[in-house]
Amino acid sequence: MAPVGGKRAKKGILERLHSGEVVIGDGSFLFTLEKRGYVKAGLWTPEATVEHPEAVRQLHTEYLRAGSNVMQTFTFFAGKDNLESKWKEVNEAACDLAREVAEKGDALVAGGISQTSLYKSHGSEPEIKENFQLQLEVFTRKNVDFLIAEYFEYCEEAVWAVEVLKGSGKPVAATMCIGPEGDMNNLTPGECAVRLVKAGASIVGVNCRFGPEISLATVKLMKEGLEASGLKAYLMVQSLGFHTPDCGKGGFVDLPQYPFGLEPRVATRWDIQKYAREAYKLGVRYIGGCCGFEPYHIRAIAEELAPERGFLPDASEKHGSWGSGLNMHTKPWVRARARREYWESLPLASGRPYCPSMSKPDAWGVTKGTAELMQQKEATTDQQLKELFEKQKFKSSVA
Repeated sequence: MAPVGGKRAKKGILERLHSGEVVIGDGSFLFTLEKRGYVKAGLWTPEATVEHPEAVRQLHTEYLRAGSNVMQTFTFFAGKDNLESKWKEVNEAACDLAREVAEKGDALVAGGISQTSLYKSHGSEPEIKENFQLQLEVFTRKNVDFLIAEYFEYCEEAVWAVEVLKGSGKPVAATMCIGPEGDMNNLTPGECAVRLVKAGASIVGVNCRFGPEISLATVKLMKEGLEASGLKAYLMVQSLGFHTPDCGKGGFVDLPQYPFGLEPRVATRWDIQKYAREAYKLGVRYIGGCCGFEPYHIRAIAEELAPERGFLPDASEKHGSWGSGLNMHTKPWVRARARREYWESLPLASGRPYCPSMSKPDAWGVTKGTAELMQQKEATTDQQLKELFEKQKFKSSVA
C-alpha cells in the first residue's frame, strides 16, 4: 500500500466521522517540547508558539507526515488565567502555526481549551466561562475547523466549556482526563459522557493522565453510559504514550516518576498498533495521543488502520511494516525479526537490573514510620546491588 499522494478536498470533522472515516489526532506537545528544551515543566504553558514557533511548526509537521488528520492548536493552559497578558498572542500564533501546517495535507485545525486554574480556587461559573470565551473569540476569528475541550478533571467545568464552545456554531469535542473511577467529584465516566453530550458535544472521550489500556476501558464505560441513556455521540481517545497500570485515580501525575523519569514506561510502536486496533473494535473513530505520544506512535496508528483508511502516511516510506526492513540486515538473527509474530509476542526487557515493575503513587501517602522503613529497604537494596555487581565484575575478570 503506497503513501497517500496529492492534496485532497477537505471534509469537516463530523462529515468524516459520519462516513465512518478514521480520524487520527496528533500527539504530545508539552512533554515533547519540554524534552527538546522549549517548554518549562510545572508551568506547562505554551509560550513556545511565540518564542520558538519553528519548534512548534516542526512538531506539527512531524505529526502530519506521520498520519495525523488534525492539527490541534498548541493552546493547553493558554487561558488568561494562566498566561495573563500573553494569552492572546499565544493563542493567535498557535492558530496560525496549526493552519500553516494543516494546509500542507488533508488535516483540519482544532482549537483547544483546557481546564482552568480558577475552578479549583472556587471561581464562579460566569468567571470561568468568560475565560473560555476569550480563547473562543480568537479561534473564531482564526476560523478553526472545530473545537476541543480537553483535559478536564471535573465534569461540571467541562460542561461549562462545551456550553461556551457550542455558541460558536462549530462542532465540539470534549475529552476528560479521567480513568474508570470517574471524575474528581465521583461522577462515573458514563454519566460524564451523558452530561457532555447533553451540553452540546458531538464527540466525547478521554485524553491524557492514563495509558492506552486504562483509557480504552474508560471510553468503553462512556459508550455504555451513552447507550443506556439513548444518546449518541462519536467516540474519541487520546491516551498517554506511557503504560500506567499502577496509577491511582489521579493518573500518572501521582506516579513518583512524573514527569522526568517516565521513559521506562514508554509504549512501543507495537503497543500502539494494538491500542489503535482495540480502539477501532470498540467503535472509536477519533484516535490519537497525548503526553509521551511521539510522531512514530501516530505513524503506528496510521499503519495499523491503513486497511480501513486505504492509504499509508508519508512517514511509512521509511518504515517497513512489522519490521520488514530488517530483511536486508547482515545478521541472520536480526533478519529473523522481520515478521509480525516476533514483535507481537516479544517480552520486553527494561535493561534496568532490579527495577520494580510497579510504583506506589505518591498520592496514596505513607506514614513517617513507613517512609523510614522504605528508605532503609532502599539503602539495603543499593548495598546488595553494589555487592552483586562487584561479584559479577570479579567473575568476569577471572573468566
